[in-house]
Amino acid sequence: MRRLLLALPFALLPLAVAHAHEDHDHDHAQGSLAAHEHGVARLNVVLDDKTLELELDSPAMNLVGFEHPASSAADKAKVAAVRTQLEKPLALFGLAKAANCSESDQELESPLFGDKPAADDDGDKHEGHQHSDVHAHYRLTCDKPGELKNLDLGPLFKAFPATQKIALQLIGPNGQQGVEATPTKATINF
Repeated sequence: MRRLLLALPFALLPLAVAHAHEDHDHDHAQGSLAAHEHGVARLNVVLDDKTLELELDSPAMNLVGFEHPASSAADKAKVAAVRTQLEKPLALFGLAKAANCSESDQELESPLFGDKPAADDDGDKHEGHQHSDVHAHYRLTCDKPGELKNLDLGPLFKAFPATQKIALQLIGPNGQQGVEATPTKATINF
């Protein structure tokens, strides 16, 4: 069921990538929101009945400030602190309290957490550069999903200030949308 719900947003990804490229010109001639890009994270959100699923993919640079394996005590402490933050999705994603959402499942993966690096399945060629990503998947159960009018990503931007942009794919009661969230435009309507 998890993969079924989260497979839907990926159908929207080409539209969001095309839209994002229309709005942004930058020095990354070969860059793509589907690729590993520092400062940019991807978030898929699916609200289906009482189940809210959030899947965050981000370069480790956005979250911990580096991508190399943590070897120093300071680096290990930073990775542990970030993991602790990621283990509290209700503190990172602002949801209406009236919806009464609670976490029912979570999965965190990253080479920095000791996981094996995942093979690229998005065609991203790193051309010899080592990149580490962080993948977080959360499943929440909301007693009153009708109370979920928006998703506030402000706490996420505040917790991880190196994240400048989130390419968001959302499927909810009002259909599907692909939008871009920034620290100054962090609230997305369902």
